[in-house]
Amino acid sequence: MTDTPFVFEPGGFLLVVSGPSGAGKGTLVERLLRTCGYCTFSVSATTRARRTNESEGVQYEFVSREEFDRRRDEGLFLEWAEVHGHLYGTPAAPADAGVRAGHVVVLDVDVQGGASVRVARPEAVSVFVLPPTIDTLRERLSTRATDTADTVARRLAAAPNELAQYREYDYAIVNDDLDRAAARLIAIVEAERARVRRLRERREPLPTRSAS
Repeated sequence: MTDTPFVFEPGGFLLVVSGPSGAGKGTLVERLLRTCGYCTFSVSATTRARRTNESEGVQYEFVSREEFDRRRDEGLFLEWAEVHGHLYGTPAAPADAGVRAGHVVVLDVDVQGGASVRVARPEAVSVFVLPPTIDTLRERLSTRATDTADTVARRLAAAPNELAQYREYDYAIVNDDLDRAAARLIAIVEAERARVRRLRERREPLPTRSAS
């Protein structure tokens, strides 16, 4: 009688990562993507200008407002929101295709986008990233040199309302130490991949041993 092992293939899911600007969610997402090959990044479309450290199609797809409006009107976005005067949207088709292929599709979105995704895809897993203090957030925004003073002021003004939304998420991570926070995020993803409802069983016979 041939014994057969249990072999499980984890199913895919959407991973929503949110938090105020300066909390470090982008850096944590980068760590996750570098560490876990089964994770893929959902590239959002945005109408804001590209920063010097960004590349087209990597962090975002940079489009005109007219093109964004066309896609939105055609229902091509899983979620979209206007944040600090700019539009952001998550293309639905590639995100859903990634999940069907068994990937963890990572969405780096603001709290508005996170709320929309949880409504559209209630099975999504959501993680909120918090800074250790508001002063730390202020320091990070002021020293990263990617935003104007007015933009920094708007982001800081919005931060208290954004931070209050962490209770709506499945998990919360305080980014007080980057290595520790990244390890927590990876642990969350690994645990969610092991949920029984996502596992697909594949039975394979053990190799036949030749008689000696």
